[in-house]
Amino acid sequence: MLTHLDSQGRANMVDVTEKAVTSREATAEALVRMLPETLQMIVSGGHPKGDVFAVARIAGIQAAKKTSDLIPLCHPLMLTGVKVELSAEGADAVRITARCKLAGQTGVEMEALTAASIAALTLYDMCKAVDRGMVIESVRLLEKLGGKSGHYQVAGQ
Repeated sequence: MLTHLDSQGRANMVDVTEKAVTSREATAEALVRMLPETLQMIVSGGHPKGDVFAVARIAGIQAAKKTSDLIPLCHPLMLTGVKVELSAEGADAVRITARCKLAGQTGVEMEALTAASIAALTLYDMCKAVDRGMVIESVRLLEKLGGKSGHYQVAGQ
């Protein structure tokens, strides 16, 4: 049964009032493919707009905190930790990993996915003038810890 639908099939926000407060954590990632020249410009610090990784990292953190403003049925959460990491992968990609934590009554998967997605979009926005062919791919949940449903991890992680 989908938890965001009531018995008549109407969308509703899940009531988590009676759920126990537990430690919860989620990790998500995104991959941004680009021209090798674009990646080299980012890594060397030669981008005219400044430190692309720093701006994308801050955007991802802000996005995690605003997830409930962006996704209608998400609960506003008091995140206790958000970490967004960006790293060059090979000659033509940036891997973005976002980890969100809290002690609460509902999970943080959507916050981690939002952080990774918005960091990727920010990277695209900052570099689109030099590389319009960038591709954002593989936005996915890697791991989830805590809560009633327990531990989930993508195979091979």
